[in-house]
Amino acid sequence: MNAGFDRIGLRRFAGTGDRLARAATIVSVSFGRSLLWLLAALVVGCGVWMLMPAKGNSAQGEAGKSGLAAVDPAPATTPSANQDATHATASGAQAPASVELDRLRISSQTWRRGGLGSKALVTFTLRNDNDYAVRDLKIVCAFTRRDGSHLTDRSRLLLETVSMNSRKTFVRIPVGVINVNADQTKCSVVAARRA
Repeated sequence: MNAGFDRIGLRRFAGTGDRLARAATIVSVSFGRSLLWLLAALVVGCGVWMLMPAKGNSAQGEAGKSGLAAVDPAPATTPSANQDATHATASGAQAPASVELDRLRISSQTWRRGGLGSKALVTFTLRNDNDYAVRDLKIVCAFTRRDGSHLTDRSRLLLETVSMNSRKTFVRIPVGVINVNADQTKCSVVAARRA
């Protein structure tokens, strides 16, 4: 390596190429390791994010947003005006008028999978046999396995109005994420308001 560099005073630069090659190798190896650690952190972060529950899909979140409670069917006798006054809430507002849920029924229903097979899309016809229109319908669908054993329940609030003595068909309503083993469903109306 000393071939003639001594004579012109460049001996100190003779080993520079070797040192530069070693430094470049060290930098490239450490940069590659840093990229691998960054990639591993991204994969772990995405995995954790995918496993976190969505806030908008929970049945409790929908019930909390709607402010609805399940309404019992009205009694056979009509309450007097004095009894209606005693049903006022603590804030002084009148309680919502009761809806006869036994006169609201789902006459036909089907379901299919959507969203790469993980979500349930329900199609049903709702009959309103009441003498008044209803709105803010809350349905609950119970999913079962092929053998009939219960898997899960999913609820959905429908901000629609169904006219009096009529029926309305709701097409492909997403009710939530379901188990892969779900084979059958049975939906029913659990709450509604007078329109």
